[in-house]
Amino acid sequence: MELGLVWLLRAAWIAGTLPILVASIPCSRLSSFHGLLLGFAKRGKIMQSSSKKFTLPQKFFGHFYVLAVVWTTILLAATWIYAYRTVPMVSKPFHYSTIANQLAGGSHIFSWLKSHSTPVEYRYSVWRSVFVLLLMEVHVLRRLYETIYVFNYSPSARMHVLGYLTGLFFYTAAPLSLCCNCIPEVYKFVLNGVAEFIVKGKSRMPAMEIDWWEFVIPLVKLGWLQWIGAAIFLWGWIHQHHCHAILGSLRESREQADEYVIPHGDWFKFVSSPHYLAEIVLYSGVLVASGGRDLTIWLLFVFVVANLAFAAAETHRWYLRKFENYPRNRVAIIPFVY
Repeated sequence: MELGLVWLLRAAWIAGTLPILVASIPCSRLSSFHGLLLGFAKRGKIMQSSSKKFTLPQKFFGHFYVLAVVWTTILLAATWIYAYRTVPMVSKPFHYSTIANQLAGGSHIFSWLKSHSTPVEYRYSVWRSVFVLLLMEVHVLRRLYETIYVFNYSPSARMHVLGYLTGLFFYTAAPLSLCCNCIPEVYKFVLNGVAEFIVKGKSRMPAMEIDWWEFVIPLVKLGWLQWIGAAIFLWGWIHQHHCHAILGSLRESREQADEYVIPHGDWFKFVSSPHYLAEIVLYSGVLVASGGRDLTIWLLFVFVVANLAFAAAETHRWYLRKFENYPRNRVAIIPFVY
């Protein structure tokens, strides 16, 4: 199951990235393909309000983050409890009484024995998954908050139904990719717990006691790479929030719902889509925090970069067409480069 899931996720990220890379090649023979893909990717101001065929209101963006919060919370809770119960990083002193207690606990002796025979590298990989899922949770919670309280989508703003489905796929597959190295074991752990609950009932289930020190301290012990990744993530996270606040304030300050103005402030000084740039920065932080050893997370990151760069290029062209006084020193998404 593990290899099957991993390769399925990798194939999905490759399948999602390749068309974007092909469409980005500056070749006249590919212009029709570029236009086709762009039609699926357009949304909001760069999509003509008159073209409503196969489109949905852009406010449906909120569905992405409701799904993301629920799904990421489930994966985070399950993986964290699995890590705490099965692959603890805090070693307990060995006593013969401990063995007696575990033997008295029946089936729990097997999980106890497994926790004391698990390779150290696997333990670290599981706790790294908990760490990056925690970062993802912080990210999607903010995005949900912004969708409700910061953005005020125009009633005429639309997005293509395939773009909507792509968003649902992304926020299902992205959290799963962050813990794909251990999710089969987590799934078995949860399934065994549910089966035990069904057989024994609530009254006969052993009470779950949590030592909060052992529950949290492994995240601190992971290493400097995780905290560098968290710092990069936080840097992008803060700037994205600032940029979203700027975009939200533009809509709040206008009387006409479909009138656009040039945004200024924060990273808008350098690029036309600084919120996309910040998204790339924070996902690079997640990549660093993961340890950079998992090909699946690398492919997720490449998809994020390709997708956002493709959308940012069209947004930049729209700004240049829309405003004659648009700042010429701004580029699409990568400062001073692209």
